[in-house]
Amino acid sequence: MEGVPQLFDDPRDAARFCRPAHRPGVECYRAHIVRHAFEPHSHDAFGLGAIESGAERFRYRGAEHLAASGSLVLMNPDELHTGRAAGDGGWRYRMLYVEPDVIEHITGERGWWFHDAVREDEAAARRATALLDALWAAREPLAFDSALAELLALFRPHAGAPRAAPAAGAPRFGIVLDYLHAHLDQRHTLDGLAAVAGLSPWHFLRSFRAQYHVSPQQMLMVLRLAEAKRLLAAGTPAAQVAAAVGLTDQAHLTRAFASRYGTTPGRYQRQVRG
Repeated sequence: MEGVPQLFDDPRDAARFCRPAHRPGVECYRAHIVRHAFEPHSHDAFGLGAIESGAERFRYRGAEHLAASGSLVLMNPDELHTGRAAGDGGWRYRMLYVEPDVIEHITGERGWWFHDAVREDEAAARRATALLDALWAAREPLAFDSALAELLALFRPHAGAPRAAPAAGAPRFGIVLDYLHAHLDQRHTLDGLAAVAGLSPWHFLRSFRAQYHVSPQQMLMVLRLAEAKRLLAAGTPAAQVAAAVGLTDQAHLTRAFASRYGTTPGRYQRQVRG
């Protein structure tokens, strides 16, 4: 793969995105990562993929996971996760990010939810890799959609019942997340967010960490970068994106974006809009 982002530490590191023009809510991704460590981030879509070679360690839903060669990766929307190589050679992998309503539209089902982030299934991983390659290479909408439907059918047996009801106290954090998302361009204080939740500041902080396994500041950056990704995909200039999501400047956006998505904002925008 060509065009390694400048902020990667190792010249072997590379990540690429693309989006099919005819199928909103779907994004293709492939990467080879050796030294880069992804900071906590999330996607507003299911992440379905396969490890082609090497192995990845990542933190997801408060636990450490290892995805080795021949593994399927199954991530639910809006779940924070990290990512780093589990060995000197890094890992090579492909992912498809599919928004929940797209899955419902294609399959006629609702309530997909993956309880296991990793499934070791070498045959399924090989087939998933081939289908993900077919999506990347498809030049006609029919070819893309045919491979997409087959890929979803491949992952369907691993999708369990809908997620369990949130633990007590979670709805008030939903209010906090809505507030943060509506005020991404502002500076926030612990006292202010605690007031939104209706809790004392330190109780809020402890409870928030217990619920999401990250600090409110880390969550704010997750939301900021997710919104930046959406704005970039829509064609918004990077400098305007940085201001809209509350980052200091375009350089700040570049550092934060690369640390979470493995590529620069400009390169990502060119890839998904090209």
